[in-house]
Amino acid sequence: MPAKRAAKAKVPLPGEPTGKALIDRMIRVDQAGEYGAKRIYEGQLAVLRNSPNRGLIEHMAEQEREHLEAFDRLIVERGVRPTALNPLWHFAGFALGAGTALLGEKAAMACTVAVEEVIGEHYADQAAKLGDDEADLKAKIEKFRDDELEHRDIGLEKDAEQAPAYRLLTSVIKRGSRAAIWMAERV
Repeated sequence: MPAKRAAKAKVPLPGEPTGKALIDRMIRVDQAGEYGAKRIYEGQLAVLRNSPNRGLIEHMAEQEREHLEAFDRLIVERGVRPTALNPLWHFAGFALGAGTALLGEKAAMACTVAVEEVIGEHYADQAAKLGDDEADLKAKIEKFRDDELEHRDIGLEKDAEQAPAYRLLTSVIKRGSRAAIWMAERV
């Protein structure tokens, strides 16, 4: 019987930040992402004024505002430089939310599913990198991850998968979300 292999600790790749630089990057990208999410829901709400699902979208938008407020505080408390891309997220987030809502409620819900699934994965990856010295930050990230996955589930419950070209639409939005994460971590 083969000997059990010892679990290897994740070793950062060359050029990957560690310590304070890693935490700063996490806070920067999370603040940017929550700002973008807030703008997506504002775009959806601007178009879906008379939607029977308006209350659910407002609920998700309120949770995003709470997440953003938490990261806004952390940016200040920890002296983290925010991303220089916030003006882009201001317009792109609203356009994504409004644009998918103009395609219909199911497309808006497909947008929610795609974005929140990527963010759920992103937060899970971050939480796995945090040690005991960052227990408060880890708890926040895990709580916010759970909220994001709740939003994804709401989108699925509201027939996101019945949106026209669902697979194509969600694939494009997921790629865009991953690119936005990569850029916000660095710029």
